[in-house]
Amino acid sequence: MIKVGIVGATGYVGQELIRILTNHNKVKIEFITSSSYEGEEYNNIYLNYNNIFNHICEEENINELIKKVDLLFMALPHGMAHEKIHEKILNKVKVIDLGADFRFDNIGTYEEYYKVHHENKKLNEEAVYGLCEVYKDKIKKSSLVGNPGCYTTCSILSLAPLVKNKLIDFNHIIIDAKSGISGMGRGLNLEAHYTQSNESIEAYKIFNHRHTPEIEEKLSEIGENKVNVTFTPHLIPMNRGILTTSYCKLTKDVDYDHIKKLYLDYYKDSPFIRILNENISPSTKWVKGSNYVDMNFFVKDGRLIVISALDNLVKGAAGQAVQNMNLIFNLDETTGLKMVPIFTA
Repeated sequence: MIKVGIVGATGYVGQELIRILTNHNKVKIEFITSSSYEGEEYNNIYLNYNNIFNHICEEENINELIKKVDLLFMALPHGMAHEKIHEKILNKVKVIDLGADFRFDNIGTYEEYYKVHHENKKLNEEAVYGLCEVYKDKIKKSSLVGNPGCYTTCSILSLAPLVKNKLIDFNHIIIDAKSGISGMGRGLNLEAHYTQSNESIEAYKIFNHRHTPEIEEKLSEIGENKVNVTFTPHLIPMNRGILTTSYCKLTKDVDYDHIKKLYLDYYKDSPFIRILNENISPSTKWVKGSNYVDMNFFVKDGRLIVISALDNLVKGAAGQAVQNMNLIFNLDETTGLKMVPIFTA
């Protein structure tokens, strides 16, 4: 059994990690921590765990707690993990950080967008970006994984085959992205209040969203050339889901069948990527509660639209973290993640 600990277990992502891991037949959760609920039983915080998971939220003493585990999930807000993780910890356990602290190759970009001085540049150089479908071989050998964000996962996976094959203009990519409110986290936030977000849709952080440089950095690496994107996120009054609509200018005269074959070839070893039948548009409804990404594309007059959908708390966070764990410990990457999406009529 893989023994794991979860630091920051009472946020939405931490809760989702526990939901997945309690059904993972190769994992035992040894401890959970929470600065807000220290000493409380988990099933009193999230009542869906009543008679299922009643661990006590422990004090966050990482140097002592790692003696119990093989892997540490860091489910903390951005700007915290890089201060807590150091070389001695990685000599003893594997670490998957679900924040942004170890996602960037360029530390300067991280510091600029997150307004944080990175305390551990050396470890950042050793970290691997945890986008399983693109960096699988590197993840398998890694001790420190920077788990991608939800918007970035959906955006990069949507465009990676096109960028890899240089089939689109790298300077004319527009990503229109929409997220459910759980993407803002569990903390109190004016924009997340019911009366503020209900019956409304709003674009935010225009030209200044933190995921823009993350998307550009990884797509540039995949395409082996500088990629520029215009990324605009929107908040939607629903609990879960990411939908990205990417607008691209083709560099070659190709049709739908050509592009579909390109995607099927690129993702042939990616069990959670679902390419839909022609003319079917992806919807967050059909991926909810699952680790799947649905995608499809529409071609006309040299223009290409790619639409993709995923669950921001699963494939956009906790599910991808578990997928990374599976790869690190040489398990089938689908272990514990074969849940059918939840359809609610």
